[in-house]
Amino acid sequence: MSTTAETEKTIWVHIWRGKDEGRHVSYEVPARENQTVLDLVTEVQRYHEPALAYRFACRVGVCGSCAMTVNGRPRWTCRTHVKRVVEGGEITIEPLRNMPRIKDLACDMGEFFDKWQKAGGKFKGKATRREPPMAVDPESRERKNADAGIECINCGVCYAACDVVAWNKDYLGPAALNRAWTLLNDERHADHAGLLEMATSEGGCASCHTQGNCMTHCPVGISPTRSIAGIKKMSLVDLLRGRAR
Repeated sequence: MSTTAETEKTIWVHIWRGKDEGRHVSYEVPARENQTVLDLVTEVQRYHEPALAYRFACRVGVCGSCAMTVNGRPRWTCRTHVKRVVEGGEITIEPLRNMPRIKDLACDMGEFFDKWQKAGGKFKGKATRREPPMAVDPESRERKNADAGIECINCGVCYAACDVVAWNKDYLGPAALNRAWTLLNDERHADHAGLLEMATSEGGCASCHTQGNCMTHCPVGISPTRSIAGIKKMSLVDLLRGRAR
């Protein structure tokens, strides 16, 4: 008769250890029902490698901090079930691409957020706190354009998936430009002209090759590709209007 240990199913988890120079280290962990990739990483950290560095917070797909590269694809590990991605009883987990590595599965997202600011991502209101809130028509074209991209939580998955970011470090990236698009469609924003200039400057929307990797990999279904196309169109219209004056 087989023992429990002999019949227990396991998964081999290959995790990147180190910084830029490092190696994949393999760990054998128990396979369980409804197991997520984040569960695997946590299992390794608790029972095999206490020094393993990684990020997570909510565990329910709200914060986006647990994003990693799983079998070559950037994902939220808390929302990725093992049975969807396991290949031959094995999974490879690495840090997000296109960002400096700190240690193991943790990346430095400073550059990512700096570009978000360079694209004009900070809201500048027209009204003061003493004035009543401005009414916004929820059915207006601008409001719908903004709503299509407003749910971005800056997890960095689209940035890690973007091939243009990989070879052009000046490119602001899909998340930053998506944020700019939402503000360009917000009538409460005070500096549309300045924002459009920032979003169309060097490294801005013109650098996008419209490959759509950001749209394909976004965990919440946002299309930065669509947002960037909107900025390009808006900048062209603004140019033509300027020439017509």
